[in-house]
Amino acid sequence: MKNAKDELLEHVEGRDVEFVSIVLRKNYDAPTIIKGTLDEVLPLLDFVYDSGYGGQELFGYIWYADGTWSDRGEYDGSEWWQHQQRPEHDVEITA
Repeated sequence: MKNAKDELLEHVEGRDVEFVSIVLRKNYDAPTIIKGTLDEVLPLLDFVYDSGYGGQELFGYIWYADGTWSDRGEYDGSEWWQHQQRPEHDVEITA
């Protein structure tokens, strides 16, 4: 069991968060869309959920000032935040 707010704070620690966009789907109810700054989103995520079993409950993105982002990973009922970076694309093509 995890607290969604604590999980998000732990993941973004030390990063400059610009914007958060999360879709929350608890118990397969209609989804709730949460968007805003970190301070606006955190109070809405103060709940405990099972991050290791069942269907995915949190979907979304966190955008950072440095151009990187995080999204939700999910496998076999487990879910987590994963940090993403834009790949380098300095590819040299020779004929």
